[in-house]
Amino acid sequence: MIAWTLAYEGFDPGQQGLREALCTLGNGYFATRGALPEARADGVNYPGTYVAGLYNRLTSTVAGRQVENEDMVNVPNWLPLDFRVEDGAWVRLGDVDVIDHHQDLDLRAGLLSRRLRWRDAAGRVTRLEQRRFVHMDKPHLAGLDSTFVAENWSGTLQVRSGLDGGVTNSGVQRYRSLNGQHLQLLGAEPSSDEVVELEVQTNQSHVRVAEAARTRVVRAGSPAPIHRGVVREGGYIGHELTLELEQDQPVTVEKIVALYTSRDRAISECRHQARTAVQRAGGFDELLIGHTRAWDRMWSRYRIAIHDNDRAELVLHLHIFHLLQTVSPNTIDLDVGVPARGLHGEAYRGHIFWDELFIFPFLNFESPTLTRSLLAYRHRRLDEARYLAREAGGEGACYPWQSGSDGREETQQVHLNPRSGRWLPDNSHLQRHVNIAIAYNIWQHYQVTGSIEFLRFQGAEMLIEIARFFSSLATFNPALDRYEIRGVMGPDEYHDSYLGSDRPGLDNNAYTNVMTAWLLLRALEALELLPPHYRQEIVDELGLADFELERWRDVSAKMRVVFHADGVISQFEGYEQLEELDWEAYRRKYGNIQRLDRILEAEGDTTNRYKVSKQADVLMLLYLLSADELRELLDGLGYELAPDAIPATISYYLARTSHGSTLSGVVHAWVLSRSDRERAWEFFLQALESDVFDVQGGTTAEGVHLGAMAGTVDIVQRCFTGMEARGDVLRFNPTLPTELPDVRFSVHYRGHRVDVTITQEHFWIATRPGPAPPIKLGLRDKVVDLEPGGVVEIDLEPVL
Repeated sequence: MIAWTLAYEGFDPGQQGLREALCTLGNGYFATRGALPEARADGVNYPGTYVAGLYNRLTSTVAGRQVENEDMVNVPNWLPLDFRVEDGAWVRLGDVDVIDHHQDLDLRAGLLSRRLRWRDAAGRVTRLEQRRFVHMDKPHLAGLDSTFVAENWSGTLQVRSGLDGGVTNSGVQRYRSLNGQHLQLLGAEPSSDEVVELEVQTNQSHVRVAEAARTRVVRAGSPAPIHRGVVREGGYIGHELTLELEQDQPVTVEKIVALYTSRDRAISECRHQARTAVQRAGGFDELLIGHTRAWDRMWSRYRIAIHDNDRAELVLHLHIFHLLQTVSPNTIDLDVGVPARGLHGEAYRGHIFWDELFIFPFLNFESPTLTRSLLAYRHRRLDEARYLAREAGGEGACYPWQSGSDGREETQQVHLNPRSGRWLPDNSHLQRHVNIAIAYNIWQHYQVTGSIEFLRFQGAEMLIEIARFFSSLATFNPALDRYEIRGVMGPDEYHDSYLGSDRPGLDNNAYTNVMTAWLLLRALEALELLPPHYRQEIVDELGLADFELERWRDVSAKMRVVFHADGVISQFEGYEQLEELDWEAYRRKYGNIQRLDRILEAEGDTTNRYKVSKQADVLMLLYLLSADELRELLDGLGYELAPDAIPATISYYLARTSHGSTLSGVVHAWVLSRSDRERAWEFFLQALESDVFDVQGGTTAEGVHLGAMAGTVDIVQRCFTGMEARGDVLRFNPTLPTELPDVRFSVHYRGHRVDVTITQEHFWIATRPGPAPPIKLGLRDKVVDLEPGGVVEIDLEPVL
């Protein structure tokens, strides 16, 4: 089970936040951090439960002005289970003699287990074994099973099992000076001898959240005699249970919880529904059977198996696990996007960024129905994006850098540098390239599914409106006979303006400009792919004029790309004139310099002065496009790359990147995978372990980096195998690292379920029987037709 179990020994207060994030349990509807059930938010522990897409907006005073922020809401804590021996103090791990503490996260079963042995002041030793799930098949249910054993004593044990509505959003230290009081209590009371219920409402979005908890006590398979009372304390409601323990005789306290909101479908009222669901629910073990079966079905579809590398396989499983806890089949009917930090914490306020660019490729190939649902989140907010484009002085649709409930721009106007303690202007909203990410995901979804229906009713409309926006951003420079895009930020994020400039933004960011040409060509291609009647409907609905299409063709042929004197692609106009940074001096002084922006600002300097990058910017072109595709695009723009221009560009920016984002390792592993496999593997391992080891010094505790997690999975599935859906061919060009001798997975492609096994010497692919038409399969330079139920086996020539 080594490749399926994340294990922790002992209790380490300094690591507790990280463990809580990595031991989060969820099902795509809601998720709960892996906090100890007896813990409360206290600076060491932070219980948090988050419902997908549930936001609330509050106003705070920052630097003397009113600032409005929308947050993913921390809803009432369903975990609380407190216990004490006789009339002693309620047990808190920091206050008792802990003999043994062990946690196991079973990724295969979606089960968090815990073993605790402690000794109290009177010398009594007690053992506690707990199991916990958030149900994957019944997405409104969760369970906590706690078995107590008195090892060297007999007597009374008191247990409190309840629901805590007195929670706030306070899981991110730098946000704690802001208003985090999102909930108002509507009611808390017992509804039966076994059940207590709690209802709250968000104080701005007015979403009601109801939880009901049923607590039973069992000894030797039968109900145990107990004394039960009701406890009310502020926003807390619970049962206090007094039970008699006999030495070495286990007693189990079983807690089943139901959670509903007023936004849920097929309900009359959320509080009634929670109460009814928990009353009708089976016991913990009965529910666990259905839960583990659901996870078995998930793993049969989503698993990537590798041989002879247990550590890599374990962490890959962990990354897939956390992705599926954030978005799963339970998400398909919800109106939600993919939060950059999952449903695992409150960093980035639960907002949706461009990270879905790294998340959707894996999901496209595994569950295109799910990615279509997630793309619908963007489609429903198209009118808001149109409004934002008008506000930015453009046409078409401009999706915001940060998105939450309704699609308005959620990017903060100021941000805190924790190193200097200063609040600074935030120009991140100028990262218009989030729209390129959305367009790329739309196009990739079509490539994998071949769905004309998707193009007609969602995809083409978004592509066209995004294309309109970028076309309107482009201004013609007659002196150069080129189009230019000014005043934007690229993916790098360290550069948001020119020194001494009175306006934010940069000019002719290479990634933005080249991908704009790509985008305009794809929008034109999408129109050509539609049958004539569908094409005319789209043209009529959007008022698309011929002169717009002509402009797109012109812009896509004349977009400006700036190069350095030696042929390296310039990150933006003027980058070559920036100063070089003394990297070694800063490494000696600070050690970890991933966040150079914060270091330099605290020194009274700025990254805008230097040739430094937080993460890949120009190199993002080679993440999204093959070298041949990039050359073809640049050739269409009238630029001829020298034979060594691409490796020279990679080398140039690699030497000037601080890797201040966990996404950086993903991109650099991908970009180097064909030219420097040894270094690519090093970057892959860095990205693979970035959350497990919390390489950014505390950020994982605030929520996992879901884009980096999904990105590592995508590297194994698409990058190392060379798998891509392009045109009407599913292509493979494997270059497995020596550390991955064997990779096996299955994908969904154009109505087929396709099983793939690749080794260093052999390629095997089979389609499962079904009614879908044959597909085209490409292996390196060879293309064959593959019927349903067909098999292709080829011996591979080594790639040097």
